[in-house]
Amino acid sequence: MALGEAVLAALLEGEASGYDLAKRFDAGVANFWSATPQQLYRELERLEGEGLLSARVVRQDRRPDKRLFTVTEAGRGALRSFSQRPTRPTAIRDDLLVRLQAVDETDVDAVIGAVEERMELSRAKLERYDRIAARMLDGLDEERFLREAERVGPYLTLQRGRSHEQENLRWGAATLAILERRRDDRVRVRNGQVGDDGGRSARTPGTGVGPSA
Repeated sequence: MALGEAVLAALLEGEASGYDLAKRFDAGVANFWSATPQQLYRELERLEGEGLLSARVVRQDRRPDKRLFTVTEAGRGALRSFSQRPTRPTAIRDDLLVRLQAVDETDVDAVIGAVEERMELSRAKLERYDRIAARMLDGLDEERFLREAERVGPYLTLQRGRSHEQENLRWGAATLAILERRRDDRVRVRNGQVGDDGGRSARTPGTGVGPSA
């Protein structure tokens, strides 16, 4: 998927300036596509040059004039063509998973901290997505909204973002349990509290002898 299609799809919500589009990406598109404001401004210029967007200038007295972009019919056609092309498999590149891959030879406490940090980010995203969903529903239950709403695409992508972060939390909790258990086992081994057979029975301190049967 190219950034251009993501910009066109975001502008289906209505005309927007580059600044507004950046906020729109941060709030409603970040769950499936990310871009810096600089990338968005460059893409807006390119899409306008190709006739996929049109722009109008809004004069402002005490602030610089701004340009508002709208999807043209050619842009809508480009989106229709894009929707008919085969999708590409998602490619995962996650530095946290690289750390986990090497955790047995590295600092387990640092990796535990990284997993906890990722979970905090997921919680924050879920809270934001829930606020966005509440604004979309505007008091309607989901069934009525999906039946009556003019556009359901933004809601469906939002739900995908929510499920992704919920899965991050489930995976994170399970991963933390495993890492913390292994870390504690290593500590017991270093302290001579685990027998040679790998059992977890604590030995009597100072004697190296475990509890009698």
